[in-house]
Amino acid sequence: MKTIVSDGIQRMSSIGLGCATFGREIDEAASHGLLDYAYARGISFLDTALEYGDGVSESIVGTWFASRRPSADSVMLATKIAPPYEPARIVNAVNECLRRLCVPIIDLLYLHRWDATAESPASLAALDTLVRAGKVRMLGASNYTSEELSTALAIQGQYGLECFRVVQNNHNIAVSDITPEFRQICLTRGIPIVTYSPLGAGFLTGKHQRGIEPGSRFDLVPGLQGIYFHEAAKRRLRHLERVAVLAAQNQTHLALAWALHQPDVTSVLVGARTQVHIDQALAAQAFNAPALFAKLEGVRANAMDDLKEE
Repeated sequence: MKTIVSDGIQRMSSIGLGCATFGREIDEAASHGLLDYAYARGISFLDTALEYGDGVSESIVGTWFASRRPSADSVMLATKIAPPYEPARIVNAVNECLRRLCVPIIDLLYLHRWDATAESPASLAALDTLVRAGKVRMLGASNYTSEELSTALAIQGQYGLECFRVVQNNHNIAVSDITPEFRQICLTRGIPIVTYSPLGAGFLTGKHQRGIEPGSRFDLVPGLQGIYFHEAAKRRLRHLERVAVLAAQNQTHLALAWALHQPDVTSVLVGARTQVHIDQALAAQAFNAPALFAKLEGVRANAMDDLKEE
């Protein structure tokens, strides 16, 4: 498992374990089993959030930390807080996150999404204070556009505050929030990019072709449906299916491999309910097929998104 070393202490594996399923789709015992399985296979980057089950996911990760006690330099833990980002609310939220996670410091704290309060110098100063107080090691921005990220970095720089050092956005063959402009900002500033939903919350597996599968992510979180169930994403899904058939490859495997071999992406978060999902990600990481990926890129590169049926 490839890793990058941050601050010479914490490790971010190239595959991260997204913990949104914990407490929502699988219980604590199953979640701990997945954490054990992933950790034993070199997946050392764990990603959760306050909004995942209103803290339930964080609590499950916390009980795993409390019972397994992994060494501080063997796991990188990220969580996210939600808006509004008012100074007192930020501090209270982080203190609650620390309590649930059973750790003395959060390795990476994201703002879960942009909000007008995220551009307040006072709010950004509160984040800076948390870093200086040793409660947070690094700050990150999740689900930001290039314009929002540029503005935030400029304000942080203007006031001499701790800057966002990691970003996290949705990125898969059907839908992507990693634009060329966004990539360029990160490349210029040396900001690692973390991506999530390599299978589009299951959309790219093709299992929803005849309707939303009961018990699936789209069933449990209906708000996700609008992100994927539109004609542009469906055309990309059809293209993936065609390329997979012609190459005699499983389309889930191919979509995962594409996401895991994207340039300028440091880590890809993979959600899981069973050990099979982790094995799928590890197998996809070992499969590097640039020619096939280029065929998939053919439809993504079309700015008008008007792919003709082959």
